Amino acid sequence: MKVNLMHGAGGEVMGELLSVITKFENNNAGGIGLESLDDGAVIPVGDQKIVFTTDSHVVHPIFFPGGDIGRIAVSGTVNDLAMMGGRPIALSCAMVIQEGFDVADLERIVASMDAALGEVGASVVTGDTKVLERGSLDGIIINTAGVGVANHVVRDNGLRPGDVIISSGTLGDHGLAIMAHREGFDLGEQIKSDVAPLWGMVERALAAGEIHAMKDPTRGGFANAINEMASKAGVHVEIDEEALPIRTSVRSAAAMLGIDPLEVANEGKTIMGVPADDVEAVLKALRSHKYGKDAAIIGRVTEGSGVVMKTKIGGERFIEAPIGDPVPRVC
Repeated sequence: MKVNLMHGAGGEVMGELLSVITKFENNNAGGIGLESLDDGAVIPVGDQKIVFTTDSHVVHPIFFPGGDIGRIAVSGTVNDLAMMGGRPIALSCAMVIQEGFDVADLERIVASMDAALGEVGASVVTGDTKVLERGSLDGIIINTAGVGVANHVVRDNGLRPGDVIISSGTLGDHGLAIMAHREGFDLGEQIKSDVAPLWGMVERALAAGEIHAMKDPTRGGFANAINEMASKAGVHVEIDEEALPIRTSVRSAAAMLGIDPLEVANEGKTIMGVPADDVEAVLKALRSHKYGKDAAIIGRVTEGSGVVMKTKIGGERFIEAPIGDPVPRVC
């Protein structure tokens, strides 16, 4: 089968692609991370649990309301570690830069990366730079890899019947900020990206109670994340539409652009599955942090399969994972 790669590729094409790029015959720590397609790998070293992840960043435009490619590059990798319970320690940074790229813009990007690192106490410890001829790429591409240490590993497949679903904050902010900016809408401070490194917030939540599953709703948004979590765990999730934290400005922009805010990326949020006995303590811990002040209970886990939303008018509708990526190049 010949696979043509394109932006927003559908599930069948992505499935075929993943079957190719995860087909390693040589020992790769037992395939840890690859067979579950989690955000990172957990590598046991003695009595330590080392969490390792990598990500490439091609967001367009590179500067947008609320952030830039530098802040996303650090936050994305830090958050992948945090979603697995890993305290970020060290990151690598590789940049592919187009000839003629503005040095002032590069300085601004690096300063943004430094600020995000400072929020979580991590460091960039190694890196690489390549320069390509003009016209070879769109400005700059950044790859970051990260290493963290986890006392208790959290997976995205751990939901159990009886768990409560928590969103750490408002949904759809990043994707709508990017899309509105691309379309030339000047919305001022009404909509801006939520991009942020979440370890500080997640650390408080982990200390407050048990967390069975955790995932950041990046590409494909909340709809993709909650479906992936439910599918991997083999459970049914019921979401309360009225409880979903979505800003009025985001709803309005989404309606104007014809986009479902549940299907666009978030870069500073997490979705958690928490036992009912621990939910109040975890919720309080999240709300005590600046990035979790809008945390809310949005649903529950039961036996069965699929994700259903209880609507405001008393009906039900399925929440399905988006086909392809509604807003490509958001990270």
